[in-house]
Amino acid sequence: MPKPDVDPTAPLELSVDRSSPVPLYFQLSQQLEAAIEHGALTPGSLLGNEIELAGRLGLSRPTVRQAIQSLVDKGLLVRRRGVGTQVVHSQVKRPLELSSLYDDLEAAGQRPATKVLVNTVVPASAEVAAALNVAEGSDVHRVERLRLSHGEPMAYLCNYLPPGLFDLQTAQLEATGLYRLMRAAGITLHSARQSIGARGATAEEAERLTEREGAPLLTMQRTTFDDTGRAVEFGTHTYRPTRYSFEFQLLVRP
Repeated sequence: MPKPDVDPTAPLELSVDRSSPVPLYFQLSQQLEAAIEHGALTPGSLLGNEIELAGRLGLSRPTVRQAIQSLVDKGLLVRRRGVGTQVVHSQVKRPLELSSLYDDLEAAGQRPATKVLVNTVVPASAEVAAALNVAEGSDVHRVERLRLSHGEPMAYLCNYLPPGLFDLQTAQLEATGLYRLMRAAGITLHSARQSIGARGATAEEAERLTEREGAPLLTMQRTTFDDTGRAVEFGTHTYRPTRYSFEFQLLVRP
């Protein structure tokens, strides 16, 4: 059953400051994005008529259209012929701390789900062996998962773990996050070394994440250590940037 239209001007108390140097369209887009992020505009909601919204805020229609288009470009809104402009999903903003994607999605109200693609033992490559501090060619556990939110793919996760760390059951991996399973097994996660990048999607990645080949993807590589300093996990992940971002807090040196 379709969800009712949402009139963003009344309950959201949208307003613009004409004395501000910030462009009016950007002020409006930021307020709409915050409403989506905080759940005031839920997935499936329809924005009101552009002309009516422009009239209530005293803005020109091109200004309102520019604000909405910026959110369409971010993947937060979509224009559907015969339906209108509809909220898709909020972007998950992940803080740079030692947390799992599953927990972050759940905290953001994104209804995470997992599809396990591979759960097996493989010989460690030179890169994996160096990360986990094991001999090259020795057995390591390889897990490949597709993480979904609201039924849509968000990230492809490939993780390697030392042998015998704990029993990795596919059913458990599809029911919850890897870090939760590790903690339940008595492993105390202490710190991680992580790098973040970006590159174009390969044909295989594009198919997995329902993107076009060559589309930009966020990448993350992480080695996680327990409280004894032992490497307990090495992961290489790819994310859809329209649905996911990393947040930094930067401090100024005195």
